[in-house]
Amino acid sequence: MSAISQLWLPIVATAIFIFIASSLIHMVFKWHNADYRKLGNEDEVRAAIRAGAPAAGQYVMPHCMDMKEMQGAVMLQKFTEGPVAMLTVRENGAPKMGAALAMWFVFSLAIAAIAGALAAAAFGMKGNVGQAANLVGAVSFLAYAGGSVPMAIWMGKPWGSVAKDFLDAAIYAVISACVFQWLWP
Repeated sequence: MSAISQLWLPIVATAIFIFIASSLIHMVFKWHNADYRKLGNEDEVRAAIRAGAPAAGQYVMPHCMDMKEMQGAVMLQKFTEGPVAMLTVRENGAPKMGAALAMWFVFSLAIAAIAGALAAAAFGMKGNVGQAANLVGAVSFLAYAGGSVPMAIWMGKPWGSVAKDFLDAAIYAVISACVFQWLWP
């Protein structure tokens, strides 16, 4: 019998508990709300972006195709004048929360499955459960926190926001380790 088939219960339970914890973080404690600021002239900026009719996607401004272009006087002036921004444009309409929540749950299932499979490969199904749970927690922390650092380095995400993401990841890692410790077959 494969490790994943033996670990289905801690995998599913971990995803459920993480889903609950993230719901509390975002809907009750709301410690990420301060990470998103409102522009003082939001309506004017929205109108200007809408006038350009951008398709859903990622945009940068000022936009240049390569480093050579970035060295030109005109481009350097644009960077100096600002704003320097990275913008994600989504499809118009209210956010599809049901689909996003479903994808988040599947993502949490995938992390739990990968972490559990690694722990089972490292320690075996009859190995040291505490060490297996610690590995599950460590892998989970890296999976949940890892993406935030490149966003800060390359996209300008505030480091304070990254710190909150690390706190979230630590909570998810503890949940993952505890559930696997509890339900390891």
